[in-house]
Amino acid sequence: MNGAADGKEMPPEPDTPGPSTEAVEAPVAVAVAPMPPVAAGAPPFVAEPLFFANWRGPSAPPTRLLLGAAAAAGLTTAVVIPLDRPGIGWFVAAVVAAVVVAAVARQARRLDPAPHARRAYAVDAAWGLAAVGLVGVTAVRDAEWLIALCLLAAPCAASIAVAGRHFRSLVFSALAVPLAAMRALPWAGRALWAARQGAGGSAARTVMAAVVGLCLVAVFAPLLASADPAFARLLDDVMPTVDDSGVARAVLFTFAAGAVLGCGFLLLAPPPPPGPRASGPARLRRVEWALPIGLLVGLFGMFVGVQFATLFGSDDYVRRTTGVTYAEYARGGFWQLLAVTVLALGVVLLASRYAPTPTGADRIWKRSLLAALAGLTLVIVASALRRMWLYQEAYGFTTLRLVVLTCELWLGVCFLLVLVAVLRLRARPVVREMAAAGVAALLALAALNPDGFVATSNVDRFATTGQLDTWYLGTLSADAVPALARLPEEQRCEVFPRIATAMDVPEESWTGWNASRTAAREVLAEMRC
Repeated sequence: MNGAADGKEMPPEPDTPGPSTEAVEAPVAVAVAPMPPVAAGAPPFVAEPLFFANWRGPSAPPTRLLLGAAAAAGLTTAVVIPLDRPGIGWFVAAVVAAVVVAAVARQARRLDPAPHARRAYAVDAAWGLAAVGLVGVTAVRDAEWLIALCLLAAPCAASIAVAGRHFRSLVFSALAVPLAAMRALPWAGRALWAARQGAGGSAARTVMAAVVGLCLVAVFAPLLASADPAFARLLDDVMPTVDDSGVARAVLFTFAAGAVLGCGFLLLAPPPPPGPRASGPARLRRVEWALPIGLLVGLFGMFVGVQFATLFGSDDYVRRTTGVTYAEYARGGFWQLLAVTVLALGVVLLASRYAPTPTGADRIWKRSLLAALAGLTLVIVASALRRMWLYQEAYGFTTLRLVVLTCELWLGVCFLLVLVAVLRLRARPVVREMAAAGVAALLALAALNPDGFVATSNVDRFATTGQLDTWYLGTLSADAVPALARLPEEQRCEVFPRIATAMDVPEESWTGWNASRTAAREVLAEMRC
């Protein structure tokens, strides 16, 4: 009979085994991606990020074009840059560097046609041309302070040209090439190591052996020379003399080659462009940001009202209300107004960035208050410019006053840019446009020839008032000599000897040629004192 009918439990069928406590689970196979083949002794070329997590760097070794470009820029810089004083050699080195970097950029665009790699190349080219123009000032101007400003601004402009829009911060864009150069040196070193390990690495091994041999000679030669005077004289006759200029040119080669490698590193594998900022919940209520800005607008409005009555009034009105002359009144307030302009610019930028506009009413309040603050500050800028103009009419122009006047004009342009952005409620800041305006102002100042402008202004003032500061004019550079040639002989002979003494340094070669010094020497040769 069937066991089910008896109520008895049937044993399991033989082909369906039940669970057993002695059963052991089989190991689960895990799929592991195969490692890419790597040559023996050659580490992979991926450069680990040091500063930005999303900037991985190139996965391939540097190309021959990039290595050749770095060597060409380094050699050109080391050979043509004059060490005694600025000259046309700086401009030649900048042009060569710009050409080789442009070639590397063109190759990078062919290798990486991804959408994120296509940028506003016209804007980048404009920054690059501005950098070359700033360096070119060394060939046409002699004022050391102007050349120093241009040489400080040129690398920043060049780095912004290479970095493009891949960095949100303008500061990081200006430092992108130096940061990339620090990562590019080990990147290039690994490429040379791989070349040494390859089949065609005999030349690299020979170079490495020569370097090791030179290091050994550098260690033992001084010891042997100090032990025997005769051997020391033999070394002096045989070995080339390495002076400070050789060390300086080696440093120039290192900096130029490293900069080009950094440009290639950045162009071949730039970080992805930053996305839009995530707008979080508004942390400030309308009254919390509108009230302080409204109070500042009221204060600026009262000041501007006073300015229309005093600064744009007559000299008699200023004497009655202030007790000082027009020139003294202008002299006393310019620096304070310059500080007010800078602080107001910071307030407008911060308010544009952090004042929330969740509703239409908030947008109207923000546009109205910031536009009023920017407009009133423009009137304050005009007042500061008016004060400086009155100041120079009374006391004469100097290079410092001209530079400060240029800075005030640049701040006025910055406020115009901010005003346009505020009226449009533009979310993106205009810091890059402000930096571009600063570079344009510096180039315009160089084109104006500051020392020549100051000399011309003082000569004209001497013809009108008979007042002349010959000691100060003697501190100007060769840029001022053609304008100072209009002075009478007595005053001219007080100024020219001091300028001629400062110029009495012969250029080492054609690389030290300078248009301003050449013209000044011709004038000094014709008008001997």
